[in-house]
Amino acid sequence: MTHKYITLGEAIRSINPNATYTIHNDDLDNVEWGDTTPISKEDILAKQSELQAIENAKPSIEELRDSAKAKLMSGEKLTEDEANILVGV
Repeated sequence: MTHKYITLGEAIRSINPNATYTIHNDDLDNVEWGDTTPISKEDILAKQSELQAIENAKPSIEELRDSAKAKLMSGEKLTEDEANILVGV
């Protein structure tokens, strides 16, 4: 089961979509903040953890593919996500 990894940048942009910053060596102790009020390391890590939990709760691509195949074989209606997986969207 493969889920997307939530990056530190995604967590920062979730807290402040207009944040300007540079993270050196993927190290939160080494962030240069542009014209943005710095966000604490703890807040960034908490947001990353929250977003990762949401991502992990979603069905994986493999699970969607298997579900779509089973539904096609039995004639059941597909969800939009299952249909997207089958057509490569």
